[in-house]
Amino acid sequence: MANTEHEREAWLAKVSEAPLEPDLPIVDPHHHLWDHPGSRYMLDEILRDTNTGHRVLATVFVECMSMYRADGAESMRPVGETEFVNGIAAQSASGQYGDTRIAAGIVSFADLTLGEAVTPVLEAHIAAAPARFRGIRHAGGFDESPDVRNSHTNPPADLYDLTKFREGFARLRELGLSFEAWQYHPQMPMVTALAKAFPDTTIVLNHFGGPLGIGPYEGRRAEIFAEWKKNIAELARCPNVVVKLGGINMPVNGFGWHRKPSPPTSDELASATRDYYLHAIDKFGPRRCMFESNFPVDRVSCSYAVLWNAFKKIAAGFTKDEKAQLFRRTAAEVYRLKLPNLS
Repeated sequence: MANTEHEREAWLAKVSEAPLEPDLPIVDPHHHLWDHPGSRYMLDEILRDTNTGHRVLATVFVECMSMYRADGAESMRPVGETEFVNGIAAQSASGQYGDTRIAAGIVSFADLTLGEAVTPVLEAHIAAAPARFRGIRHAGGFDESPDVRNSHTNPPADLYDLTKFREGFARLRELGLSFEAWQYHPQMPMVTALAKAFPDTTIVLNHFGGPLGIGPYEGRRAEIFAEWKKNIAELARCPNVVVKLGGINMPVNGFGWHRKPSPPTSDELASATRDYYLHAIDKFGPRRCMFESNFPVDRVSCSYAVLWNAFKKIAAGFTKDEKAQLFRRTAAEVYRLKLPNLS
């Protein structure tokens, strides 16, 4: 297991692949930016990944508790993340760093359990990046097992069912914002209930709904996959829900890529995870699906170039128009990205 960034670079370098379909336009709708001790993923680092041969036109940033304000009201501190990312996006939009538009869309955090009192926080996010701010993620990942780390928001088990949370959630549609749902697979019925309660709010399911594969879930993949399939089918009946296809190579998913002597090839990734992708696309349809990298989190398991090769192999049987939806159009439509290079 690679423990330092230098060790991870050397480990990832063990598998190198030429990009498949290098002219296929891509919008990567899910990545993070941060600068932590021993872990830096800023403009230079994401461009290092997006410039590995695939044609990445634009990206969407999703919150990760990065660069919160140090001062002021606690509820307003997450606005610092939007301010920070909007600055990175402005750098990228200058054109001095290449054609890829990093963070063309921005999704940040606001504590929706504030109820109606969350309104000024949402308005501050919008004011901080009026051309790019698109939505809120309030992660709800919770599991009773000590082997499964709960979401960084430290949520209760029933976050999405709470009355106060739903009061705050109701403000999203009024302000033209979407919601990113990130939780674990046993909690997916709560997402379905939320979608039914707010049919006019776009909900973006992150990372396939978080199928777990560690702790008490280890060694039960077939059983969990069957349960997950039913929950996905039920959720797909809600027309206001779209799904991100990716984020399934984290340690919590249980494939254990990060513990192997060499990282997986795109064939290995596709073989191990294809059924999740094909089932989600079958139930939601390409117009409500979008491939995502979830970098640098998934970088613990594979390189950016290999990951997108895996996506392209999984999508090999789809039409040109369906591929355009999966790799670019759905993301551009959901996040209302209006850039010249997306045409």
